[in-house]
Parts: sequence; C-alpha cells; structure tokens
Amino acid sequence: MRAPINLAPASQQALARCTVLSAVILFWTVACDPVPSDFQSLANEHLPKIEGTIAVPGLKAEVEVIRDSWGVPHIYAGNLDDLFLAQGFVQAQDRLWQMDMYRRAGEGRLAEVFGSDALEHDRFARLIKYRGPWTDEEFNSYHPEGRRILEAFSSGVNAYIQHATEAGELPVEFKLTGLQPDPWSVETPLLRIATAMPTGDARRELSLARRVAEVGTEQANREARPSPYRDLTAPAGVDYSIIGDEVASGLSGFRGTIVRPDLVSPYDTWLDAQVSMNLGAQETSPGSNNWAISGSLTASGQVIVANDPHRGVSNPSLRYMVHLDAPGWTAIGSTEPVLPGVAIGHNGRIAWGLTIVGTDQSDVYIEEVNPDNPNEVRSGDTWEPFRIEYDTIQVRGADEPEILELKFSRHGPVFFEDTENLKAYSIRSTMHEPGSTGYLPALRLNVASNCAEFLDELDYWFAPTENMICGDADGNIAWQASALSPKRDGWHGRLPVPGTGEYEWSDFRDDLPREFNPERGWVATANHDIHPPGYDPPLFFKTQGPFARFARVTEVLSSGRDFTVQDSKDLQHDAFLASAAQTLELFRGWTAEDPALEQYRRELADWDAVFRRDDRAPAIFGHLRRVLGGRQQGALSDVNPEEALATALRMLSEEQGDDPSQWRWGRTHRSQFPHSLVSAYDLPAAERLGGAGTVAATGATFREIIDFSNLDASVATIAPGQSERPGSAFYGNLTESWANQEYFPLSFSREAVETNAAYRLLLRPGN
Repeated sequence: MRAPINLAPASQQALARCTVLSAVILFWTVACDPVPSDFQSLANEHLPKIEGTIAVPGLKAEVEVIRDSWGVPHIYAGNLDDLFLAQGFVQAQDRLWQMDMYRRAGEGRLAEVFGSDALEHDRFARLIKYRGPWTDEEFNSYHPEGRRILEAFSSGVNAYIQHATEAGELPVEFKLTGLQPDPWSVETPLLRIATAMPTGDARRELSLARRVAEVGTEQANREARPSPYRDLTAPAGVDYSIIGDEVASGLSGFRGTIVRPDLVSPYDTWLDAQVSMNLGAQETSPGSNNWAISGSLTASGQVIVANDPHRGVSNPSLRYMVHLDAPGWTAIGSTEPVLPGVAIGHNGRIAWGLTIVGTDQSDVYIEEVNPDNPNEVRSGDTWEPFRIEYDTIQVRGADEPEILELKFSRHGPVFFEDTENLKAYSIRSTMHEPGSTGYLPALRLNVASNCAEFLDELDYWFAPTENMICGDADGNIAWQASALSPKRDGWHGRLPVPGTGEYEWSDFRDDLPREFNPERGWVATANHDIHPPGYDPPLFFKTQGPFARFARVTEVLSSGRDFTVQDSKDLQHDAFLASAAQTLELFRGWTAEDPALEQYRRELADWDAVFRRDDRAPAIFGHLRRVLGGRQQGALSDVNPEEALATALRMLSEEQGDDPSQWRWGRTHRSQFPHSLVSAYDLPAAERLGGAGTVAATGATFREIIDFSNLDASVATIAPGQSERPGSAFYGNLTESWANQEYFPLSFSREAVETNAAYRLLLRPGN
C-alpha cells in the first residue's frame, strides 16, 4: 500500500496567518503565524475534521459517521432528513473542490474563474441546461420524497461550507486560488452534466449526414456498419451538403479543456511545475461490464452480483463510496459526490449495477427560417417564433460581461444558425424532460425489496441510458435496458430531419427489453448490442464491434457451475484479447531470417494473448498493433511480419529504453493521477493490466462484487482514494491496491463496520 502523506497536528491545522504593512519601512513583515513554506504543509493545515464532534445546523438529532480503514463513511442517523443532510456534509468534507467545480461547469460559470478560455463552455452549458419548471413532477420522478431528500442533502453541503469557512478548513485549492464555494440550492444536484451524452448522438447524426452528402446513403451506411443493420433512408427534400464543420461546432465546448485558475500570492511564487485543470477524465476506455449469477450456478447457492462500470481515470475519482443507514433506508455502494443516495450497490435485499446501453435519446432538427423574420421558423403551414432568453456571463479579466442571446425552437435549444441558407439547427433531447438527472433515480432502487420491484422502479430511470442488472436475497436475477427512449413512428433517428412537423416524437417507448430469471442462470452486459432477435424498431444503432468483451463474459459464465466471488474477481480482471489471438497467427509457422528477431517472434507465437502487466509480449504486441493499423488477421495478407515486428521493436525501444529485460506492458499501459492545480499534489502513476477490448479494459476505477451468502464478504475497489484532499489519509491510499487487482471488504453489518473502524465523527445539532 502507498503510505499516506503525513497528517499535520490538529493545532497546526487551525493556524491563522496574517501580515501587516509597516508604514515606516514600507515592506511586508510577518505579524503572526508564518505562511507555510511549501504546498504539503499548506495542505496539511486545511484538512477536514473527521474525528471528534462537530455542531451542524439543521440536524434534528445526533448522527454517527464511522470512516473505515479504506475511507468509506458509514453514516448512522435516526431519521431520513438527518441522514441526507449528513451525507451532503460528509461528501463535501472529502470532495468540496470537485463538487464546486462540477457546479460551476453545470451552471456555465467557469469564465468567472478561468476567463475567456471558458466562454465557449459556458455558452453551451447555459444553452443546453434544463430550464424547468422545478415542479413536483421533476422532484417526485427521482423518489416520492425527492424534494425533501435534495433539500436535506443541499443543506448538508451548505452546512459544511459554513463550518469549513469558519474553521479554516476549506480545501487547499480554495486557499491557493482565493475562490470561495457558493451555497447550494435544492436544484444544484439536478444539473444535467451526467446526462449530456445525447449531444454525442446529435454530433453523430451530423457526421453521418455529411457522409451521406459525400457518398450517398448506401455507402455511408455500409461504412458506419450499424448494429443491428438496417437500410438508411434520408428524409426527402433535405440538402445535407450545406452542413459544414461549423454546424457541429455549435454542439462542442462542454467540459472541454480548461486552463487551471491562477494561484494567488504568495503561492504563485512556489511553483516549479504546473498542470491543466482536470475537470474531466485524464484517461478513459470503453469497457463497462456487469453480471448477476443465480444461486443455481454459485458454490454458495446464493446470488452473486458484479459490476465494474467504466468511467474516466481521474484524480479525484468520479465516484464516491458511502454507506447510509437510518430507519426506512439502508444502502451501501458508490454515488456521484454531488448526489444523495447510492447509485450502484446493495441495500441488504437487492444488489444492482449498470453499464451504458447507448439508447438514442436525441435528434437534430433542421428548422426552416422565415426570410422575412430571422426569429421565426416554419411549423407546418405557419411561422412560429423562437423563444428567446438572455443571459449574462461574468468573465474574469474582461471589462464587460458577455451577454448571451439564447434561442429555442419548439424542439429545443438552437445551437447553430445558418443565415446564408436560412436554416437553424436545434436539438431535441430527453435531457430536457423532467426527471432526467443522471443516476438520481437510483434513490428508488435504494429502497426496493426484490428484483420485481426493481424492474417496476426502472420505469422512472430516464438517464443515462443503462443496462441495469439486479440480484436479490430471494434468489432472483434480472436485467432491464433502461432509458427514456423516444418513440419515432416511421423514421429511425440516425439523420437530421426537417423541423416542419413531419418528424416528431409521438411518445416514449415502454417496450424496452428485459429478462427475469432466465433459464441459463445469469444475466450480463458489456456495452454490446442488446436487441433480442426480432426486436423492432431498434433502440439505437451501434457503429462499433465486434463485441468481444460480452463474448468473453458469456464464454466464462456459460462454462460451468459453482461460481465464487473469486471467479467474479478473476473475470473483472480478465485481460484476454480475442483480436490479438487472431493476429498472432501471423507469427506462427515460420522462422525469422534475422536471428535477433527470432526470439521475439517465438515470444509472440507462444503468447496466450493475455495482457499481463509485467509481461513483455503484450508490450511488443501493443506497438505491433500500431504498425498494423488495427487490422485483423483476415486483412493481413499484404503484411511482411518480419518487417512489422522489427518496426514494433524499434518503437518499443524508443519508449522503454534499450534494455529488453525491462520491457513490460505496464510501462506502456499506465494510469495517471495528476492533481487539478499543482504538480506538488500529483499522485504516482499506476501500471495496469488489460486494455481496450479486454474485460479488464482501462477505466474501471470502481468495482464491486456483492455476495448474498454473506453480505459482509462483499468487496469493492476504487481509485485513487475517497478523499481529494492532499494530506488526507485517504488521498491516493487505494491506488496501489487497485492497480494490483485487490479489493477491500464492503462492510455492511454494524459488527463488520465496527471491526474496520478507523475514525469516528459525531455530528450533533447546533447553530
């Protein structure tokens, strides 16, 4: 395990610093406690209090918070209001800087901090955001007590902001930048950042339309290789040749690369190296997997549920582990730091997991603009006005704020206006429907008692589009494709369509595929084409494949009986790449003319196509794949394998040095964990097994396996750690164990929690 950064004494954390200006000698002198001389000392002074007692306004009764040895908070409250208030407080203790940046990003307020570099992001965030109304339909969609839960959670965040400000323990990033966190409202957690994926659907529509203009519908469809395969039909009378790069640019900018905020004096003089702002993932790779195995196939006779939903590898993690316990509510697992409840986990009765399914949730409409009025578009035989809203963006360093004119057709936000061709492009998306905040509908799953109830509650799961799986204590397993999915009568949604009224959503689909206790004894998903035979019309059209990860999961789960938790661990870390196995045939059945190459040819010929971290063969193959351009075995007839191998070895030598004994896959396949502001807080990179195309893949920074034969024997892993705060015992403490394919126990019973307790914090009612 990586040793945690030493914590400062409590007295040191509370130090106050001040300076005075001498009017006589005209220079600054230290009048009280000195400014720390380095970043680490400064971080140590601004750590949260996680042991002892804190008075928290708004609490009705005392709440106990036990952090275990891995940094997971177990929150025990006497009522629901206190439970969620404490959750907001605790998550802010560990992740307030991340939460504040999330808020700024979702609200389109980054330019206040980053200046004009963030203007494009803010413009699009303001345009695309959900604009209400904030009615009971919105709040009740997530849970019958949705407003109550969100009010309590937001109050908890605000209570910590107040406490941290008064106690001098705001995260060090606020000290370094001079920023202050803004208060949260009940609507703040409802920002649609996690559901902005439909904009990707829209960009793909525009890209396909441009290709149709260039080569025709048949060829464009053949190149896209949609799964399931359907003929592509372009709407009559639409000229796709007028769609240039600038149209799609209207959908870009959201959560793009943002330069870091400036540091204030004196910290700006301490830097010898800096890194960019890390709002999103530093590294990502598709590869989410989940499965639920019936007791008929397990050694214990009880259900096992496993999930490794892949997100970007970043510091801090995009997920946060938490255990909630109060009368009427018990759940443990991961959530987003900005959300109440548990998004993925179990409640003692059911366990659930998710992977992205990819349902098409948006459409681009080409609006016909009135030549006599640029603020009107055609609807049937009449002209209809845009709804126009004005917004103001404060821009750091600018003399004047940026004034935005935002236009909306009846379909949704207008993201580009083509004045030359009298067209306006708008997007209709499910993210603008009530109840579409990502992962928040899991609140309903937190209190479901079996997989049948789980399926019923998924009627309220609108976004993101997920393959939801379930296993329960009664032995049931289930799968449901879950999303708010538009019903398009007579059209497919793969190309932009006229906005004049012929192509409208008639409703939302209620026929999404599901399984309940299938005879084979397991359910599983891996971002594959989930359409059952004969299912029509498709929910989406995937344009990548083959779906090797799902094939591998299917192969393993169909191989026999008596599965254990260890078997699920092994499968989550399965690093076999089927396409590599095919390509390796190119290196069998011959001998290299160059003796120096023969050793490496044999190494590849004998390799089992498993991407182990410490092996040399996958490192060679990784560069060989670049040389071959990703071609499979069947398309390699024109390749000289000896020349290709020699080129790959030269590339590997340039990357890892001239000593072949030091070559290994892990040196090529590393995950980085830079801090968002200063390199002094960077965490060490982690060498990894697996990679794209394997079940292990890359982006699985959170994994869990739930064992209904003994819930305390359930396990989880998360990287780099629970806390984002340099100096914390839980900052980067899990990186090494995660990279080593190790797990920690997901303590559920009070006895198990007590056994693994490391810090105790009592939150009591206060002013």
